[in-house]
Amino acid sequence: MNFNLTDEQKMLQKMIREFAEEVVAPGAIERDRTKEFPKEIFKQLGEMGIMGLPFEETYGGAGSDTVSFAIVTEELSKACASTGITYSAHISLGGAPLHLFGTKEQKEKFLTPICTGESLGAFGLTEPNAGSDAGGTETTAKLDDGIYTINGSKMFITNASYAKHLALTAVTGNKKGKKQISSIIVPTDCNGFTISEPYEKMGLNSSNTTELILQDVQVPKEYLLGVEGEGFKQFLVTLDGGRIGIAAMAVGIAQAAYTKALNYAKERKQFGQAISSFQVTQFKLADMALKIELARNMVYKASWLKDQQKMFTKEAAMAKLYATEIAMEIAREAIQIHGGYGYMKEFEVERYLRDAKLLEIGEGTSEVQRMVIARQIGC
Repeated sequence: MNFNLTDEQKMLQKMIREFAEEVVAPGAIERDRTKEFPKEIFKQLGEMGIMGLPFEETYGGAGSDTVSFAIVTEELSKACASTGITYSAHISLGGAPLHLFGTKEQKEKFLTPICTGESLGAFGLTEPNAGSDAGGTETTAKLDDGIYTINGSKMFITNASYAKHLALTAVTGNKKGKKQISSIIVPTDCNGFTISEPYEKMGLNSSNTTELILQDVQVPKEYLLGVEGEGFKQFLVTLDGGRIGIAAMAVGIAQAAYTKALNYAKERKQFGQAISSFQVTQFKLADMALKIELARNMVYKASWLKDQQKMFTKEAAMAKLYATEIAMEIAREAIQIHGGYGYMKEFEVERYLRDAKLLEIGEGTSEVQRMVIARQIGC
């Protein structure tokens, strides 16, 4: 197995790392405080051709691969996890369903503005009574004279305030007592479509997270994404790819926390010597470096499998589970190494902990990842 990045991937990594350090990172503390969405950053990413990275050039994308997507997500998240999750959701939840299941006409109309950055990508799945049990979807879409009328609500939706359209799941029928769930593309400016004010959150404060209310929202039958009744299968496939993005985010946060802790340990002196000279600190830092390396390799493996069009469900779940749990652990240890300073916002490690927590929940909780893995190994 070749662990080297390609020349193109190395160039992309260098470019996005410099952009993240020079443009994204400087305002991260202030954005966390004010909850200001980083619109200008995403405008610049669009101009750089990053917003449609893994999608076809035909629709304004860059024709790149999943490994490259993981690289960009990690580097952005290292600088600012709110920016990282916005980008990850834009690609893996907003663009991916259109890319995977859309018709040529749908891609031209809806995927192109996502690739150019004209619209951010979003995906409407979670509901008040359908979280881990996404099969419990209650939003309905009734077809009459070629028009779907949609009623229901979605919650915890990333990027919706900046999306011109999104795919969402709705019950379109019932077969042998089982809900038939479909995916439908809905423009956000439709009559009856309301996007709530952003939530007050523990972390990821400058990302956009809202509730969607749909009251007699009408869209033409042509906006059905893929085959009616196949929505459940579609979002399972979509979530597999999304888990790679979340895992890459976790690696970015963990790397940022580790780097801060390492640098601080070298500078901070206690009992007449740098705390990095104490074995207890060395062991903490060694464990951090080890776990980050393992997590990144898992992300790259899942990404590579996806790019080779091989099965990657198990590997994506493993990467997501492991990376998110070690991100929490490493952020916690980074605070501990900083001591009292770690509790202060200006040292940033406390933000890493708050931001990392969501990653153990979104795109399927850690418990759900273990269920997925158990099924994949034949339990």
